[in-house]
Amino acid sequence: MGLLTQNRELREVGVYNFTLPALGARLDDGRTVLTCPQAGACASLCYARNGTYLFPKVKAAHARNLKFVLDDLQGWRAAMTAEIMRRVKPGGYVRIHDAGDFFSDEYLQSWIEIAQDIPHVIFYAYTKEVSRFKRLAVPSAPSNFRWLYSLGGKEDHLIDKSQDRHAEVFPTKEALDAAGYFDQEADDRLAIEAPHLKIGIVANRIPHFRKRQGSETFGSLQEKK
Repeated sequence: MGLLTQNRELREVGVYNFTLPALGARLDDGRTVLTCPQAGACASLCYARNGTYLFPKVKAAHARNLKFVLDDLQGWRAAMTAEIMRRVKPGGYVRIHDAGDFFSDEYLQSWIEIAQDIPHVIFYAYTKEVSRFKRLAVPSAPSNFRWLYSLGGKEDHLIDKSQDRHAEVFPTKEALDAAGYFDQEADDRLAIEAPHLKIGIVANRIPHFRKRQGSETFGSLQEKK
């Protein structure tokens, strides 16, 4: 079974992705692992804890990915590199995580090194690991490894909204526009390609999540925690 997948939205624009369990997982050997250590207000509104992500086969595949990373990081890196080189054409994109995050220094560094080894592919990610990225990725990441910080996490206070590319989740398109954010709904790659640091996302149309979010953004909910 391959490591790369394509969810419906990413398939439409030709983007491949790699996924871990959302927030964390209890593995079949009894280990409990946090995959989103800096998750905050976003945790109770995470789209990756709903719908197809909860299907047993999907959850099992994501858990296998995590176990591979934990038990054999070098082997995982080699397998990931080989699969990307085989499947992703020059100029193509890999989104790192549509669930999960860069939960350790070693794991983030491995992705940076994969990007260095495959300069003809663009790698990108949303992350709440602000301090980890500013410490490791900012000084050393190649130009084909790109990211934006995602509001709603414990390290929101470390995001400089005037300088750092970042994403905010709004309850409506009208609220997004009023706040002066750029809507990336047409193509997920706009998150890192749009000539704008402030990237807006309209919340998923999941009724119980919409009710819980109300008129707040993920960032404003985190400010109230």
